[in-house]
Order: sequence, then C-alpha cells, then structure tokens
Amino acid sequence: MAQSQNTTVEFTSRGTSFAGLSTYGNILIGDKAFEFYNERNPEDYIQIPWDEVDYVAASVMFGGRWIPRFALFTKQNGHFAFSSKDNKATLRAVREHVPADRIVRSLSFLDVVKAGILGLFHRR
Repeated sequence: MAQSQNTTVEFTSRGTSFAGLSTYGNILIGDKAFEFYNERNPEDYIQIPWDEVDYVAASVMFGGRWIPRFALFTKQNGHFAFSSKDNKATLRAVREHVPADRIVRSLSFLDVVKAGILGLFHRR
C-alpha cells in the first residue's frame, strides 16, 4: 500500500490523471504534497511535494468561466495534467501552497497558432 506524504488532508476530490492513458481516481491536497491515487490500483499513484512544484498552468475557456484541466509543472520531472470534479475549488486549495504568481493561464489554441506563425517570420 502506498504511503501518503501528507500529515493532514485539506481537500479531496474525484479526478482524472492525463499521464499516458487517462486514469480515474482521487486527488488529495494536503500540507506536504499533491497526491493522486488510482481508484482501481492503489499502487498506481502520483505524489508531488510542494517544494518540487515549479508552477501550475490552468486551461481557461469562455472568459474565465470554465477550467477543463490544469497541469503541475515540476522542477525535475516534467509536468502532470489533471482534471477534477471542481477544478476551481481544486486550484483554490493548491493556491494555499503555491504562490499566486506561480499559477498561470495556459495558452489557448489560437495563441499557440499565432506564436507559430509569428515565429516563422522572425527566423533568421
């Protein structure tokens, strides 16, 4: 059985991890780490300590009304994308441990296309 890094759990929600194939489970936000446990296999888990989180990016749609998913970018191991039942409440709980300036809005599809086109003209 996996051992939790948290001593107290502040927020819990059902969620989805988008690491490889989508897996469903529980998201736990505690005093020491962000944790995701697979509902079918408890040994399949993701634990990210708060001091390892570099920043959090959230996909925001429809003028800030809907957040379909968010990603935690780590200092060493890349990024991990998640979605929960209530992403706004999840990000509010994350904001207690990650500074507000480290929680950013990810680029939209049109912003990515625009940057790609502008990059073509600015090459030397």
